[in-house]
Amino acid sequence: MAQINFGGVTEKVVLREEFPVEKAREVLKDEVIAIIGYGVQGPAQALNMKDNGFNVIIGQAPEFKEDWDKAVRDGFVPGETLFPVEEAAKKGTVIQYLVSDAAQRIIWPQLEPCLNEGDALYFSHGFSITYKEQTGVIPPKNVDVILVAPKGSGASVRTNFLAGNGINSSYAVFQDYTGKAEERALALGIAIGSGYLFPTTFENEVYSDLTGERGVLMGALAGIIEAQYKVLRDNGHSPSEAFNETVEELTQSLIRLVDQNGMDWMYANCSATAQRGALDWRHKFREATLPVFNELYESVKSGVETKRVLDSTSSTDYKTSLNAELKEMRESELWQAGAAVRKLRPKK
Repeated sequence: MAQINFGGVTEKVVLREEFPVEKAREVLKDEVIAIIGYGVQGPAQALNMKDNGFNVIIGQAPEFKEDWDKAVRDGFVPGETLFPVEEAAKKGTVIQYLVSDAAQRIIWPQLEPCLNEGDALYFSHGFSITYKEQTGVIPPKNVDVILVAPKGSGASVRTNFLAGNGINSSYAVFQDYTGKAEERALALGIAIGSGYLFPTTFENEVYSDLTGERGVLMGALAGIIEAQYKVLRDNGHSPSEAFNETVEELTQSLIRLVDQNGMDWMYANCSATAQRGALDWRHKFREATLPVFNELYESVKSGVETKRVLDSTSSTDYKTSLNAELKEMRESELWQAGAAVRKLRPKK
């Protein structure tokens, strides 16, 4: 493994240069990789592996017609490379369990008997294994249990692959029955198009993932946007001005500078007035939000968040209530203003 300095801490990572796709093909040459679930991560990982020359089949419930039909459109053939879930799982030697976290709990009693000795049970999220007391997903002792978790959505995994880039992924081994679990995980990580892989554990992956989604990546981002927009509107600023100063400049300018060279570089390429204010106020925001993040992490670690997810997503009216929440956000003045601003962007 390569030794990389991450901000003063040396970590080990696996680069494509040292574990090329040719090596992955050799490791997985006798494997049948069964993708269970053709929803979010399934299509991207399946198509990337198929394009890379691996033996991939799909397990998808035919009654979920939209996902079944998408697999057909993507070139998978019913009865040849596309099967109902249990049939695909029986045929596979690597079973990539990529249905949603809630669905993993529901399907597990049907899937577990399909696992054969020496198979690899693969996850892209540590959820079901880490919280196995809640999910009931307890693997048999005679299989490898591994994880490769791309640090991005399924759409990003596919888009980056087609662009010739890779999205970084974490990997972990929960159970090594064959003695080859880590090698299988690394090969699969390269097969799905990862740019590089870094080691983690199932627990650390899900703790960091759930915290990140509820925090900076989605929950906190939406919350502070809503708060700043409200303050500007309450003080007489127009919707277009409030949106531009809160969202548009962030997404169309500043975050791109952070992406290119880091936060300090973005600060250095803004006005002196912006620099000074940002440097002063970041400490206040950090101290104000730190207790919330500590509360969030404890909620994740204790399983409170998991219970909330499983209870809510398994209710019969979840889709209706979810659509109502999204509708409320979509139809708020903030995001209606955003829709109008986006239409005004110059066309390329």
